[in-house]
Amino acid sequence: MVMRSLDPDLLRTFMAVAEAPSFADAGQRLNKTQSTVSVQMRRLEEILQVPLFQKRGRKNELTTAGQELLDYAVRIVRLNDEAVGRFLRPAMSGRIRIGCPDDYAESYLPEIFGRFSRSFPTVEVSLECQSSDALLRLVDEGELDIALVTLVKPNNRARVVYREQLQWVAGTCCDAEKQSPLPLAVWQPGCGWRTLTMQALDGAGIPYRIAYSGTNAAALSMVVRQGLAVATMPLCMAGAGFRTLGRADGLPPLPSFDIGLVRGSDDNPIVEAFYDHVVECFDRLEPVAA
Repeated sequence: MVMRSLDPDLLRTFMAVAEAPSFADAGQRLNKTQSTVSVQMRRLEEILQVPLFQKRGRKNELTTAGQELLDYAVRIVRLNDEAVGRFLRPAMSGRIRIGCPDDYAESYLPEIFGRFSRSFPTVEVSLECQSSDALLRLVDEGELDIALVTLVKPNNRARVVYREQLQWVAGTCCDAEKQSPLPLAVWQPGCGWRTLTMQALDGAGIPYRIAYSGTNAAALSMVVRQGLAVATMPLCMAGAGFRTLGRADGLPPLPSFDIGLVRGSDDNPIVEAFYDHVVECFDRLEPVAA
């Protein structure tokens, strides 16, 4: 019996299809046509001689064999990329333009940038901190190569890399939550957290006012620590000087949200390498229950 080989490109497409609601959506993420994705998946099924997908309404869901292959695919693709990267790293240089909200820069980027810099020390990194909506526009306009953004609703262009839980916070030595209307410290329009916060308050019928708004995480955190307003942020960011609030304080429950990674359409090996570093770093974090 002749041993067959699995092409990492087929497996990469298979992984995208497994995450996307349809072949067309997977194709958009990979910059491939739907027909190309379909042909690649048929080829993969021919190699393995098992069906990998089953129709469920309009969706293609993984069969048992497909679920089993997904585990192998992730490992094979990562090992392939690691091996290729090991030999390409010394020659890789250039510039990458990265975007993320200001609050993510302090919480998530240190490890990501550290790992990336050690792997590609000659690559110049340009960082733009704006709201998620603004970052998505900059990627569309070709002003950014890749962006880490907050997703408050599904986005077929983004790969979800992590899920976080929003939490009400206030300063440790104040009771701003007892004021009516509730004073809020929020990010500027375009921030996903701002949208989720206002939706929760509106849904609960709680009056509020925007006391402070801005784009700088350190400044808004200072406002909350000083007892001038309450805010919402992920639990991982509520450190010293904060206390968490909830139903007992008369505040409504908050939803979780997704952190997504969006890149432009250019085929750039530097962007691909950074993309992989981001995914690996978030894979190491413990997921937060929704």
